[in-house]
This record gives sequence, structure tokens and C-alpha cells, in this order.
Amino acid sequence: MILLYEHPLSPYAQKVKIALRRMGVPFDLQRPGGIGSGASAGDFAEGNPRMEVPFLVDGDLRIFDSTIMLDYIEESFPDRTLMPAAPAARARVRMIEDVMDTHYEAINWGLSELRYFNRATGAAAEALRAEAGAQIAAIQRWLAAELGDADWFGGAGFGRADLCVVPFLNGSDWHGFPPVEPALAAWLARANALPEVAQTSAEAKETLPTIGKAYRDGKAGAFRRQYRDHRLEWMIRSGGIDVVVTGLERGDIRFTDLTRL
Repeated sequence: MILLYEHPLSPYAQKVKIALRRMGVPFDLQRPGGIGSGASAGDFAEGNPRMEVPFLVDGDLRIFDSTIMLDYIEESFPDRTLMPAAPAARARVRMIEDVMDTHYEAINWGLSELRYFNRATGAAAEALRAEAGAQIAAIQRWLAAELGDADWFGGAGFGRADLCVVPFLNGSDWHGFPPVEPALAAWLARANALPEVAQTSAEAKETLPTIGKAYRDGKAGAFRRQYRDHRLEWMIRSGGIDVVVTGLERGDIRFTDLTRL
């Protein structure tokens, strides 16, 4: 049986859980110890260079990166696929997924850095939050255009494109940036009403009060947030280079350790 290491608030883990639940694939969940510290060990650390969730174990196979996981699940259960049949439609789904996984995730992550980890305060924090809001509005306009007058992003029914969008829109909604485009807001309500999405979202919401606690309770360097690729880019280009410099000095940010491959 598939074992998925996860944290309920990870939008990447949410993607995979929604897919597995939607496709009716049985799986077990486990939350790794020491998550966020960069010092986890055991099976979770083996072959997991980012030391991030989700991390999928299926027999001897270990997979990091949620997109690769979704591809693996789709190819393992082709009779339950959530992808459209046409190559052009599949390419469009993958482009939507990529925008959400990189550009949108980085914005929500940056907002969490401000709200829960106090990376900036005062005017600096307000400027970063304003920049995040403008970026969210731009991507949501793009999403609304991609959706058009359809009920779902990927075709006649809820599919992979939809499950790749919903965790990130819910995340920005929790940060005070809900969809303002009427069609997109209606889509989010439809998606959240589905049992698989509702269960996954409820699990995330239950965990919200705990976010940042390990960071606040720990000493400098004991809890190190992952500042990889798109997140680092977002923080710097949005005006938060001082956040990065301070985090490096304190030792409470980290990057991918390739020695774990």
C-alpha cells in the first residue's frame, strides 16, 4: 500500500491526497517527526533531498515532488485517470499545475513567513503583503480566463487541473485574499463541496492554529524553513532580500541538501 508522508497544510500534499481519494486508491498517512527542522531522519529522509512533504513510498520506490507523484499514480491506475485524453488538453493541465506549484505557492508561502514566522514587521511587512496581494490578483485573473465559462478547468468533470488549483486558492483565502472573480469564486465553492476536497481542506484547517509554534518555541537555527528556488526568488523580487540575509545570519533558513540524494 502507498504510504504518504505529509503535513495537512502542505498544498503539495493536499494535491496528492485529493487525487488518491478521488481515484479511490488506498493509502496510509504519516506525519514525519522534526518536519521543518531540516534534521528529520529515518525512512522519510532516505532519498528525500528537500526534506519536505509530501514524500511517497510504495514498496521499494520512493518519490519526492508532488507532480512526479501524480504522474506515477495516474500511470499506475490508468483506468481511473484524472487527466484529459487529448495531448493539447494534457499540456494545458500541466501548465496550470506548474503556475500553481511555483508562482502561486511562493506567494502563499511568503505570506506565511510574514504571518506565522514574523520574518518582517511594520512597513516592510505591509509592503510585502501588498505586493503579494497584487500578485495573487494577477494570477487569479489568469485562472479565471483559463476557466472561462466552464465548470471545471480540465474538462467536463473535476480533474487534475482542479485538484492542482484548489489547495492554493484555499491557502490565499485563509490569508485574506479570496477569489474576487465571480466565476473563480463559484468554481472554488464547487470544488470545496466535493467530499475529497472537503476532507483534505478540513484536515488543513484543523492544523492552522499550530503553524509557527515549533519556530516560536525553538532556538535560532533549530527550525529552518526551506527557501528553495521559487520561494527564494519571490522573497527577493518582492522586496524581502533583508529577510533572506537575516535568516542566513540566524541560521533559520535552509536550502536543498544534495548529499541526501
